[in-house]
Amino acid sequence: MTKLRCIAIDDEPLALQVIQSHVDQIPDLELITTFPNPVEATTVLQTDAIDLIFLDIEMPLVSGIDFLKSLHNPPKVIFTTAYRNYALESYELDVVDYLLKPISFTRFFKAVNKCKHLMGSSASNHSQEPQAVNDHIYVNANKKFVKIRFHDILYVESVKDYVRIHTDDQRIMTKESLSQFESKLPNGFLRIHRSFIVNSAKVTAFTKVDVEINETELPIGASYKEGVIEVLKGN
Repeated sequence: MTKLRCIAIDDEPLALQVIQSHVDQIPDLELITTFPNPVEATTVLQTDAIDLIFLDIEMPLVSGIDFLKSLHNPPKVIFTTAYRNYALESYELDVVDYLLKPISFTRFFKAVNKCKHLMGSSASNHSQEPQAVNDHIYVNANKKFVKIRFHDILYVESVKDYVRIHTDDQRIMTKESLSQFESKLPNGFLRIHRSFIVNSAKVTAFTKVDVEINETELPIGASYKEGVIEVLKGN
């Protein structure tokens, strides 16, 4: 079994203990070491193969956000923080997930699985299909590759083994999972439910339970609610 090699950076010893405890329950995850601040982690990131960083945000010497911005080609990152107000910036930095302390094992496990999926999608590379370029993507639909511009997408929904891509004038079906399709989308797209991804720029209204795009109402999943509301309020 190939293990994901990870490190944790946090100035709170108790927070590092919680992460260590959670990691110990996941067989294919290995916590190489922990650090009380980002500065001390620099050397190991330069000399060792690290797949994932559990990174606190508010720390005395350097914030987790500033540290991440300073890294060239960083590993995957999961923010671990007691503060909700960094959610929007974390999405802009394309981190895997944003975990609020105290971090339950269930939520931790979900974030790790998301990281594994993203890394697996990247490794497979979908070499037989045209890839997303700049402002558009090609999808395999009706035995041909159809060009879709990202800014034209309203939302994407999961339909069994397919995804249906909604634009103002098209409904395009392609065979892949919603998570696979999500990994190809640029910043600005937001997973609101296990069955829906929305283009946040197209959201016309929202409540605590749903998102509206024009006349269409889409539900917000319970496990996504906190992050979705934070991002949409920020937008």
